[in-house]
Amino acid sequence: MNAIWWMPRWQDAGIGPIAEKVLASERLSETDGVALFNVADPSLVGGLANIVRERRHGDATWFNRNQHVNATNVCEASCIFCSFARLKTGDPGAYAMTIDEAVDRVRRHRGQLITEVHIVNGLNPDLPFSYYTDLLRAIKVERPDIHIKGFTAVEIAWFAQTFGRTVRGVIEELVAAGLDSLPGGGAEIFAPRARKKLCPDKVDGPGWLDVHRTAHQMGLRSNCTMLYGSIETMAERVDHMMALRALQDETGGFQTFIPLKYHNENNRLSRLMEATDADTLRTYAVSRLMLDNIGHIKAYWPMVGLSMAQLLLEYGVDDLDGTVREERIYHMAGASTPQELTRAELVALIRRAGRTPVERDTLYGVAAEA
Repeated sequence: MNAIWWMPRWQDAGIGPIAEKVLASERLSETDGVALFNVADPSLVGGLANIVRERRHGDATWFNRNQHVNATNVCEASCIFCSFARLKTGDPGAYAMTIDEAVDRVRRHRGQLITEVHIVNGLNPDLPFSYYTDLLRAIKVERPDIHIKGFTAVEIAWFAQTFGRTVRGVIEELVAAGLDSLPGGGAEIFAPRARKKLCPDKVDGPGWLDVHRTAHQMGLRSNCTMLYGSIETMAERVDHMMALRALQDETGGFQTFIPLKYHNENNRLSRLMEATDADTLRTYAVSRLMLDNIGHIKAYWPMVGLSMAQLLLEYGVDDLDGTVREERIYHMAGASTPQELTRAELVALIRRAGRTPVERDTLYGVAAEA
């Protein structure tokens, strides 16, 4: 990327001083982040983000072979943006798999190389804590080689509150049963104003951060996310990133950041327009620029779509997630992407974007160069 060519355009857009900071590898401020969101042409922010992306990773684009298991969608939290959850057992569309049914999702792929199972569920008041530990143990019996990335900070905080444990105690029991790392879901947006409207009856922002802090202190790695495109302001997005950056300064435990686009079908915010493509491009680019201490920015292709995922590789993104077998949460919210991609399809997708595919394990060890 020729910064000399870009600099007059950055100056004309009023972000010349910010660009100079980026080129000098200086940390951006909260004010800088808000200013970047106010740039009309997202390609100007994307150009900066691509410089940072290529400094860190060159053309490498990471992916893995993973599958999702959502064992229950019964959830007593009433998040108004959610299309996946059902409030109680017996509601139309509500389900809770038996342990064997959940493990069968893994068993059916026994002859295929899958390196990660991603487990996220609703907050089901009708299941005992032993259900979750039994599920982990059963998956490890079926596939002892597989990495289990499971249970959002929302779930872990709810386990602690519901079953009379500490957060540390919950994590210790889950790890003993086979848990290997944490996903980043449930962060939504930390700003109290927006969170109170979006998800008032689940763990707040400081509580979410404390679960990840505890996990990092215990030696676990985790991801982090941000829901964008609902009712939050640009300043609240930047505030969210600043909180994640501060925790990463403290613990170093986050592996990747995933902006998650709000989908407006089948939920109580369906009146809202979804984020525009320009907003998506800008959000990913600003994420790469603000989160200077988090190694990877991931575009979750089932959510943003395949063409957008390719384009985002020029806007700071270096990871496209994985094969993602049996994704439910975003498809129940109206996502029209495939339920899964094969390894060959992912490799071709990355190559057509002019990048180099690199297969990874969950902890970003290189499994194979495609």
